[in-house]
Amino acid sequence: MNKLSLIWKTKDLRKKIFMVLILLLMTRVLAHIPIPGISVEGLRSFFEGNQFLSLLNIFSGGGLSNFSIALLGVGPYITASIIMQLLTMIIPALKELQKENGEAGRQKINQYTRFLTIPLAILSGFGTIRLLQSQGGAELLGVFSPFQWFLTLLAVTAGTMLVMWIGEIISEYGIGNGISLVIFAGIVAQIPTSIGSFIELYDPSQLPTLIGFAIAGLLVIIGVVLVTEAQRNVPVTYAKRMQGDRQVGGVSSHLPLRLNQAGVIPIIFAISLLLFPAIIAQFFVNAKTPLVAEWAQKAIEFTNNQGIWYGVAYFVLVVMFTFFYTNIVINPDEVSENMQRSGGFVPGIRPGRMTADYLYKVLNRITLPGSLFLGLIAVLPFIVQSWTGTQAMTFGGAGLLIVVAVVIESIKQVEAQLTMHDYQK
Repeated sequence: MNKLSLIWKTKDLRKKIFMVLILLLMTRVLAHIPIPGISVEGLRSFFEGNQFLSLLNIFSGGGLSNFSIALLGVGPYITASIIMQLLTMIIPALKELQKENGEAGRQKINQYTRFLTIPLAILSGFGTIRLLQSQGGAELLGVFSPFQWFLTLLAVTAGTMLVMWIGEIISEYGIGNGISLVIFAGIVAQIPTSIGSFIELYDPSQLPTLIGFAIAGLLVIIGVVLVTEAQRNVPVTYAKRMQGDRQVGGVSSHLPLRLNQAGVIPIIFAISLLLFPAIIAQFFVNAKTPLVAEWAQKAIEFTNNQGIWYGVAYFVLVVMFTFFYTNIVINPDEVSENMQRSGGFVPGIRPGRMTADYLYKVLNRITLPGSLFLGLIAVLPFIVQSWTGTQAMTFGGAGLLIVVAVVIESIKQVEAQLTMHDYQK
């Protein structure tokens, strides 16, 4: 209550939070503006009986079941971000642009990501609609004429760019990562519907199972908080040196390395990557080459069935993306170089290459348990379903992870702004 009181008294911070809430409300409005000519009520009933489409719907913030202009959510933008980050590691020119030009280089890469989002939104829009039709929604959607395809894809692409733009504006307010907050709002928006469905279909015989789910959910939340907050402090000592006519340095500090440095990004990346092949495969289902058509159908079935191999692929992708994104967030070579320039060193480790190697070793050792935890949380619904034979909440551990991690990150950013405001006073 003390923190809420301080936030309310801090005029600038209060304005920022109100603006973020208004922008998140705008994303919810976009998720409920349907594309004309579709039976939305029929689509909602259709989604309830399909686990894969329900997952896709949750991460679009409910925009898919409403067949809204924001039916893709921020999916194409996330896919574009993955592609650009991979290209930055592969193409030397992009790597140099990001490294040498600093903030200007990052802004340029962000601009390339936005441009790449447009064709990906068109491809994803076409593939998603074809996917709905192939899953039994053809009667509800009907057959699209070329002009209807044009209008629909234009509306879907515009909706995606609008949601992306809103997400970037939210990030500028410094209350949290805008894209993560948009996904968070989409997940939280489904909770009232889930509670309503639960009350309507409540069966007293399922009470022990529900209590088990509640306990598991509480344990997951506790685990997420502990892993998100856990960090390894690497001691750093700054040597004494003369700066002008003053002697500076000679202090000891530490470099905080988090157990889960990547946050919720690996989960979001893995889901996007698993859903994307099924969407692209829709282009090749009716291919004239039998082998291509067969492989396209297998890709769709692999994503729809969500069997044991889907769970294994999901787990492996989350672990891989955790290591990948951690090395993007913290580059030991750059950290070592900056530390050496400032006259800092890790006690017992020589500055330069040896310090970078030491940081790589520490980072990999602490990232391993963090990545395994993220992977376990991601596949938790599959484990629960195989043990109990009962389908857990569709978004399962991944949804809980995203919600809890985004709340923690937003709280930290709000507290940082409160602290800065106190210093200014």
